[in-house]
Parts: sequence; structure tokens; C-alpha cells
Amino acid sequence: MLLHQPSAQGQGTISDLALQAAEVMRVRAQTEEILAAHTGRDIDQLRRDTDRDRIFSPTEAVAYGLADHVIVDRDG
Repeated sequence: MLLHQPSAQGQGTISDLALQAAEVMRVRAQTEEILAAHTGRDIDQLRRDTDRDRIFSPTEAVAYGLADHVIVDRDG
């Protein structure tokens, strides 16, 4: 599982870019609130963990609170 901060590519006037940047920041804050509520992590920890791409193994994702459990066998 990959955890990272939102990103966007923009072009246009400075005003357009400022609006796009504000929207990315809004989405980041909203995502952090959702992740904090579901993982039990505080926002500062989430910001540190999403500063760069962070890849989790299935077991690490469960321990972090991103997943409930790992399905080992689809038939079982």
C-alpha cells in the first residue's frame, strides 16, 4: 500500500495556480483528518509519514491502521 500527500500539476495564471494550490492544501487537510480518524495517528505524524512516498507491506498497513486485516487465501 502506498501512502503519500496529494499532488497536482498546474498551469495558467498566477491566480489560477494559487487557486489550485489552495485546493490541494484543502484536499490534504481533509485526507489527514480522515486518516487520523481511522488510524488513530495524529496529524503531525501523518504529515511526516506523507512527506515522501511511504510503502507498506500488508502487515505494516494493518499495524498502521490503514487496513483491518490481510486476506491470505481468497477461498478461505
